[in-house]
Amino acid sequence: MPQTSVVFSSILGPSCSGQVQPSMGERGGGAGSSGDLIFQDGRLISGSLEALMEHLVPTVDYYPDRTYIFTFLLSSRVFVPPHDLLARVGQICLEQRQQLEAGSDKARLKSFSAKIVQLLKEWTEAFPYDFQDEKAMAELKAITHRVTQCDEENGTVKKAIAQMTQSLLLSLAARSQLQELREKLRSPAMDKGPILKAKPPAAQKDILGVCCDPLVLAQQLTHIELERVSSIHPEDLMQIISHMDSRDKHRCRGDLIKTYSLEAYDNWFNCLSMLVATEVCRVVKKKHRTRMLEFFIDVARECFNIGNFNSMMAIISGMNLSPVARLKKTWSKVKTAKFDVLEHHMDPSSNFCNYRTALQGATQRSQMANSSREKIVIPVFNLFVKDIYFLHKIHTNHLPNGHINFKKFWDISRQIHEFMTWTQVECPFEKDKKIQSYLLTAPIYSEEALFIASFESEGPENHMEKDSWKTLRTTLLNRA
Repeated sequence: MPQTSVVFSSILGPSCSGQVQPSMGERGGGAGSSGDLIFQDGRLISGSLEALMEHLVPTVDYYPDRTYIFTFLLSSRVFVPPHDLLARVGQICLEQRQQLEAGSDKARLKSFSAKIVQLLKEWTEAFPYDFQDEKAMAELKAITHRVTQCDEENGTVKKAIAQMTQSLLLSLAARSQLQELREKLRSPAMDKGPILKAKPPAAQKDILGVCCDPLVLAQQLTHIELERVSSIHPEDLMQIISHMDSRDKHRCRGDLIKTYSLEAYDNWFNCLSMLVATEVCRVVKKKHRTRMLEFFIDVARECFNIGNFNSMMAIISGMNLSPVARLKKTWSKVKTAKFDVLEHHMDPSSNFCNYRTALQGATQRSQMANSSREKIVIPVFNLFVKDIYFLHKIHTNHLPNGHINFKKFWDISRQIHEFMTWTQVECPFEKDKKIQSYLLTAPIYSEEALFIASFESEGPENHMEKDSWKTLRTTLLNRA
């Protein structure tokens, strides 16, 4: 089965329920229909794109609910690029500003300007990467220039804009540096593995020579998971929808970078699975292989106890790879009761019902936690991605009347918000550079090398395995 910041909590609150309860006034609220917006039990469920955009923009007497701001800014990119949305926001602002200027009420004009700056501040904090696009930055400057024209007395609006701009530039610079660092880092080397009967040197270091405590290794894996998952942002997860939707024709220049963060995290899962298989298959003696399997079973169990389900699944996947699973003589010596429990938790039947129950328990523990250790929840990322995509596929983006199905995007936003809450947890475990260095840089066998090592440890037992072994030997001899 291979596979942020505090602003999110403040914007979405504890439940992200989708209840539209603006703190200042109301634009088209209440039950039933209001213009091109449809409400049900006080909840906005659909509307035209234009009406939803207008609902985002404050007025003198109205400021949108923060849950709506986050959900609409997140979901709107499925329909319109952020710079185009920003341009339309600027247009609506200009129209309202002109109306207020005609009334010659400076106090109301200043109040309106302050609310526009607050909206832009929330946008730049929640989705700073939207502004890496030059068009979006140009639109931002145009809007802020307009709203500062009424701020000649004490410059409070100008100060707020200056602070917002400085924070945005710092955030963009930090992400740019992170991206440069990622590009410099090489992926773990793919070891060619033993050739035919060549065995690795007895003195060659393995994972047990670096860390023999399952709990410590599980803690270091959790460290790596939290570091890597923290580079994923809400808009990255929304790319799951826009990249898979054939109707999406407006990808911006940053999409490849956003997708990269998802692929990099997914790649970590695959590397960990292959590392587990490599550590088992490269061991020469059956007794030591047995010990290695039991060690990884204990590590996976500790990951489960911590709430690190992604590493747990990666370890189980590694042990279920064919080169490892076929080592029947080795497995016959393993005490598999613990492994059976782990496999029960990750049983794929009924849409991973057992795993989802465990995840729900970890989530409840996290919500009631008094310590950072109890707050850790790292879901199986591959399954989380599938859940988001499933939500996207079973519900249409548009209703028969042409409205955007906003109820769908409330649900997706709630899932993403919960995930982002988990990524905010600081790892409580002390970092061990030696162990992490091994986990991230140890040579990993290719699939071919794993089979060679596996067949050398325990010879082929049936015609299919014998044919595979013969083919591998022939391939290697021809290469030589």
